[in-house]
Amino acid sequence: MGAAVADRLRAAGDRVIGVDLREGDVVADLATAGGRAHAVDAVLALADGRLDGAVCAAGLGPVSGRERLIAEVNYRGAVDLLAGWREALARAERGKAVLIGSNSATTTPFVSRRAVRAFLSDDLDTAVARLARPRRMAAALTYAASKVAATRWVRLQAVTPAWAGAGIRLNVLAPGAVMTPLLAEQLAGPEGDRVRAFPIPIGGYGDPSALAAWAQFMLSPAADFLVGAVVVVDGGSEAWFRASDWPAPVPARGLPRYLLRMFRPPRP
Repeated sequence: MGAAVADRLRAAGDRVIGVDLREGDVVADLATAGGRAHAVDAVLALADGRLDGAVCAAGLGPVSGRERLIAEVNYRGAVDLLAGWREALARAERGKAVLIGSNSATTTPFVSRRAVRAFLSDDLDTAVARLARPRRMAAALTYAASKVAATRWVRLQAVTPAWAGAGIRLNVLAPGAVMTPLLAEQLAGPEGDRVRAFPIPIGGYGDPSALAAWAQFMLSPAADFLVGAVVVVDGGSEAWFRASDWPAPVPARGLPRYLLRMFRPPRP
């Protein structure tokens, strides 16, 4: 999907700086802190410290035995880069950033809330440990938790003075089952029947180029009023599971905090 986004933006005349593990304008291993720091600095150097937009599309699928890598790339590989590029995005007149999430964030059961909180506290050791059982589900749970945490990070940051207050539109694009090499590998593997059984009301699988069009839209002037949104493009799977869960009113137990936030004096 990242490649499809880059191709679409280049075709529209945009200059794209690609970051990849092996090929790209910037070669960096986003599974390591050093690789992420290099990606941030190298992109800023090539962009002269100003970015009109950013798309964080790097990610690893739920492959058993790679749980720590999944956590590092899917969570830190997104939020560290976005945080590192925030000032460059703020220098653009209407900077926009899109994190590629997943409908797994809301369609995977048994994801530990404590693990998600550990992600958000930058404690990946605890997060991965809490997702290690049952072993046969560890990779899927880690994948889903990483996407929950990254999405929640965007929602928490997007509305703050440092992001929205600086004119940056920060949002999440959450695809469902898209026909990428990763999905093709899963369909051909031992879990293929389980993957095919996952409900997609509209039928078939998503196309990377169509998701790229959504990302392009979320980087365009049409998205100037889009902030902290999670745009789910999944053929109806999330609605199939969660039709009655959203939208939901503010719960009564959360009313005092809601009112406090409404009437809190604006920050200088």
